[in-house]
Amino acid sequence: MSKRAFVLLASVVVLLFLIAGCKGCKARKHKRNQNKALYTSQHFSDYVIESSFLEKEVTCDSAYQQCMDDILEFYERRNNRAAWFMDGTLTASAYDFLHKLHTYEIEFGDTNLSKGLDDVEIGELLYNGPPENRARLDIRLTATFFRYAEKSYGGTVDPKDLEWFIPSMKKDYQRLIDTLVTSPATYTEYEPVNDYYKALKKILVQYRGIEKKGGLPVITVSKYPLQSGDEVEAVALLKMSLTITGDYSNDDKGKLYTDTLTAAVGAFQHRVGLRATGRVDSLTLAEINKPITIRIRQIMLNMERLRWMPDSTPDNYLLINIPEYRLHVYEDHHVAWSMDVVVGNAATATSIFSGKLSVVGFSPYWRVPQSIIKKELLPKLKKDPSYFDKANLEAVKDDEVMDPSEIDWNKYTKGVPFTIRQKPGDDCALGLVAFYFPNSFDIYLHDTPAKSFFNENNRAFSHGCIRLSEPERLANYLFRNDSIRMPPDTISALMHRHIEKKVAVKPSVPVYIVYFTAWVDEYGKVNFRHDIYGHDAKLAKEIFGK
Repeated sequence: MSKRAFVLLASVVVLLFLIAGCKGCKARKHKRNQNKALYTSQHFSDYVIESSFLEKEVTCDSAYQQCMDDILEFYERRNNRAAWFMDGTLTASAYDFLHKLHTYEIEFGDTNLSKGLDDVEIGELLYNGPPENRARLDIRLTATFFRYAEKSYGGTVDPKDLEWFIPSMKKDYQRLIDTLVTSPATYTEYEPVNDYYKALKKILVQYRGIEKKGGLPVITVSKYPLQSGDEVEAVALLKMSLTITGDYSNDDKGKLYTDTLTAAVGAFQHRVGLRATGRVDSLTLAEINKPITIRIRQIMLNMERLRWMPDSTPDNYLLINIPEYRLHVYEDHHVAWSMDVVVGNAATATSIFSGKLSVVGFSPYWRVPQSIIKKELLPKLKKDPSYFDKANLEAVKDDEVMDPSEIDWNKYTKGVPFTIRQKPGDDCALGLVAFYFPNSFDIYLHDTPAKSFFNENNRAFSHGCIRLSEPERLANYLFRNDSIRMPPDTISALMHRHIEKKVAVKPSVPVYIVYFTAWVDEYGKVNFRHDIYGHDAKLAKEIFGK
């Protein structure tokens, strides 16, 4: 290589190095400053970690790659001073964090995070070997915290891979570690999880305790139903099981099925979504006999989902829990009232997302989706064209109503190039009122003429939209602060007018359509439901493996 070529190549290398360095510097300029509310001189260790050593440790160890930027940003904000020990020994914050790790291992059965941080390894790094071992220990604790935070609060899978489309805010783990290092007593105030997660985590601890003590007794019944007045050995085991789960609190543990036990069985049935008859039939016994390990796994799966939810919710909102078949109206973060709903069946599952209810449609048209036209309507019309009028349908193209007698239904196979809608009326599929919130799934809430479905225990019958058992009550609630323009008698009249009228809801109301098969209700009781769409099974493969 010629001297000139060598100089030119060297110049290019230096230029690339400077560009890369400038990019790094530019990125660092956007790093946050010290939080003066948390950091004062008394919070800093007397031990300084050399910048070159820190960079080398973090960049060369593959275990740190995932959280490298977080580690470097954290120490930069601390002026490279150690975070987890002071005056040559571990701080209270370090022991607090190690306790959190240990608790996490017990609760979730995950021992991967604490590798390299047992008592012997900590002692070796803290008291033996070269001085830089203390720096290694400090960096290891910091890196472990960021991995712990991501697993504990961020979740382990991508929600969108599991049909979950409720957005959540990016979690601030830097603020969290600052709080733990400087003020561990206030740590829980800044945990980036919602109250539902915290409540379910307490239940996980309780159920882990039940598991450690041997779980629940297995009950066998010779005849069904087991009910008040029966006196058999199974009753004593039933009382024992319900005592463990907190449903039965009476001192009587005998073989007689009492009225007190009837109430306890009813409470249990309510928690698992069965009719609260107070009698033990085959369905109730199947739920009572579910192994505690199954319940623990169900709780863990739903804690994962709760990590995907926003850290906080608005003061007032609507929440529809699909497996529960219930809509809950929240006011000031508390359930004001609830109603039964019908959700999509397994083939046309209701999507999981959030939106804002902004319009109420009174005496609505039902605009038939092309998917239903293709799969259900066209086959009927080809067999019986008169079904079009029987079903109170009309075809519309360019805002003009078409003459159905001039439509050759046989030439269409994949849908139609015009709109088919069902006219307002008592028999309309949307009933007398519908509630709209913009979304890409074409899902909304509505009334229904098919009231009998609300008598079913499992209510997954719709094409995806959500049918309401008390639609007029919801309409009155949404306009409760607009009584001059929309009093109850006006709402009732518009519902029965059979002429479509849409009215804006101001302000709009947040709506969350969620999928929880385990949760803690407003009374502090844990509830369980069946995995009607198979989402638990898919999530379990992601978290626990096959």
